[in-house]
Order: sequence, then C-alpha cells, then structure tokens
Amino acid sequence: MKLAIRFLFLFLFLSCALLLGTAMTLQTTQHLLPCPLCVAQRIAYWLVGLTALIAFIHHPASRARRWYAGLIAAYSLAGATVAAHHIWVIHHPTDAGCGISPEEKFLNALPLAHWWPAMFEANGDCAKVTWRFLSLTMPDWSLVCFLLFFAGAVYAFVYGKK
Repeated sequence: MKLAIRFLFLFLFLSCALLLGTAMTLQTTQHLLPCPLCVAQRIAYWLVGLTALIAFIHHPASRARRWYAGLIAAYSLAGATVAAHHIWVIHHPTDAGCGISPEEKFLNALPLAHWWPAMFEANGDCAKVTWRFLSLTMPDWSLVCFLLFFAGAVYAFVYGKK
C-alpha cells in the first residue's frame, strides 16, 4: 500500500504540471488572459503539485505522509473554493463587480507575478468565458480537478497511517 500512495503523490504532481501546462498553452495560443481568480487557482495547483512532488521524493513514513496528504487536501480545498467562487462570478457578473480589483492589485504585487509574469500576472476579466470543453468552462474543470485531488489526498491520509 505504501508504494501505491507514493505513486499517487507522483500522479498528483504530474496532473498539476499537465493542468498548468495546458493553461499556459491556452493562454499563448488562444490569447486568454488569466484573471485574479485564475491566478489564485494556478497558485493552488502549484502548491498541490509541489507538495506532492516533495512527498514523492521524500517517500516518508506514515506520520509525515499524512502531513503531506493533509497539506494537499487543504490546498485542494482552497483551490476548489476559489474555483467555485469563479463559477459564481461567471453566472452573476453584475453582482461580482469585475474589473481592477484589490485581489488583482495584490496578486500582481506578489513576487511570483514579477518572477514569472506569464503564469502569475492577473490581467483578465473574471466573468468573461472564452473557452469551453465539453460544455464546461475552465473554472468548472478546475473545480472537478481540485475535488479529485482532495479525494486523492483523503485516500493518502486514510491509508497513510498504515
């Protein structure tokens, strides 16, 4: 069981890398600008992926494995919360007050936005939907992925005690 959980961490890392790569590809090929909520979700993907990579490399004993799983679960829930809010903003654009927001100013002032502006600089409109796949928007897919990551983290946490 220990080996299976280790490779679950690797799968989580590779999934986050694939999702972030897809986001960057769509951003450059489709000219989609990430909004503040997109950037917050990207940060959550980075945190999930980095924690999963460290857990895979560390290959810890049961207690530390549960800590890693707990962190991944927390980051996944944070990402899912942001994605759910993003979905709400898309369906209620007049209530959301999109535009230059305090969140956008805060995120663009972070060192991440200066370190890698293409990935972490927020310039888009949160309520604008320009991409769909199987009738779901990016925040819809993001919510699904974060919930799956949360389920994987719960699995690793439960079986991490053995």
